[in-house]
Amino acid sequence: MGDNRNVNLPPGFRFYPTDEELVVHFLQRKAALLPCHPDVIPDLDLYPYDPWELDALGEGNQWYYYSRRTQNRNTSKGYWKPMGIDEPVVNSNSSKKVGMKKYFVFYIEESVPAGVKTNWIMQEYRLSDSDSSSSSRSSKRRGGHSKIDYSKWVVCRVYERNCSEEEDDGTELSCLDEVFLSLDDLDEISLPD
Repeated sequence: MGDNRNVNLPPGFRFYPTDEELVVHFLQRKAALLPCHPDVIPDLDLYPYDPWELDALGEGNQWYYYSRRTQNRNTSKGYWKPMGIDEPVVNSNSSKKVGMKKYFVFYIEESVPAGVKTNWIMQEYRLSDSDSSSSSRSSKRRGGHSKIDYSKWVVCRVYERNCSEEEDDGTELSCLDEVFLSLDDLDEISLPD
């Protein structure tokens, strides 16, 4: 899978899409059988792989894949367990729901029925139900006799969460906040006379 890193992005460009961009510019085009430019997200039957086996396009430790939507998210060493409820992905201009996002956490199976929770997270993006039915109708109108139902595609973002994020209280400091906090430390420093 390592050959997917050779993406034709110009130097200095990084693939770091928003939720809306993943759904509108990539997943909708994939479902409608239209080409995606740049073609940077590989197709992969993602779920048989353990997350540490994945190696494709990523910014830092994030990987993106087109995969088939399935209920079976078991791998050879564990499983992806859903977290919470589906979140809507909304178009920033029209506030219309364009898709849904679901979070999954990877658990390693052991003799314990629940498994052991890991730091691996997957965000699975799918089209909203109205979009997926219209895209399958449009592909039928174009005379596509493909046996693949493209309305069942998802885009997955897989990454390993840093352990330090769990200890964080969720507050993110700006650069100025960090400078001012470091100035407070100067009071504790004794300068030579």
